[in-house]
Amino acid sequence: MYRLVKDGSRCLECDLARNLVGQPLVRQQVMKGLREFLEKQNPVKPLVMSFHGSTGTGKTYVSSMLVRYLFQGGLQSPYVHQFSPLVHFPHAEHIEQYKENLKRWIQGNLTNCGRSAFLFDEMDKMHPGLIDVIIPFLGPSWVVYGNNYRKAIFIFISNAGGEQINEMTLDLWRAHKDREEISLQDLELAISKAVFENPQSGFWKSGIINEHLIDFIVPFLPLKHHHVKQCVISELGQQGLEVRSDVVQEVADSIPYFPEEEKIFSSTGCKTVASRISFFF
Repeated sequence: MYRLVKDGSRCLECDLARNLVGQPLVRQQVMKGLREFLEKQNPVKPLVMSFHGSTGTGKTYVSSMLVRYLFQGGLQSPYVHQFSPLVHFPHAEHIEQYKENLKRWIQGNLTNCGRSAFLFDEMDKMHPGLIDVIIPFLGPSWVVYGNNYRKAIFIFISNAGGEQINEMTLDLWRAHKDREEISLQDLELAISKAVFENPQSGFWKSGIINEHLIDFIVPFLPLKHHHVKQCVISELGQQGLEVRSDVVQEVADSIPYFPEEEKIFSSTGCKTVASRISFFF
């Protein structure tokens, strides 16, 4: 169950501020959602967050950081459960069996410990219709299948909506505005529409979207060159290597950027930074 260490949420906020590069909206949304949820002894519903953005912008990093502050052992905790469509639900023809397995797995683990967390990775690769089997666990019902599940946490992680986020961020740049001026409400609408109407998305025509069961849609913005340099500096420190300005510049310059001509935002965020560093030492 939640470790709930003293000042844990404050420590998480500090960690996000120090180590999460270029994502003020993420810090704002995650901390707001977590604080509101943890302050209630009897929440009216589980906390449901959905992380959206392009590759390498920090979605998996933030989800793992969050459970590390809440659960002893972090991702290895017996109360933290991760699902990947390619690993757990690979075959479309078995979707009915997957639905039954998923419902039983969540029900069994929440019966064991109501304060559990469930992470669904790569929702953009999830078979449409599968995820709706967990709808009964996400709402404000007092009792589901004979148990109270309103203290659980569900996090969905997806690249879907990343294209819309990138386009809106580019539009701001073209209007000579800062990316931090982007409207959270506009992003939420664009992301919801994109994932709900995309037949390839795990949220396609999903009741989870339609019934507004997601409490916080968390948009991860594309990263600029100076953000990538911050990632390089951080990674050099983690690898115990000397932080040399020439290496920082060369690694950041070696990453592809978009649009093709202006090269404003990293195409892979900070995802390939760690693997590129060895080429410059």
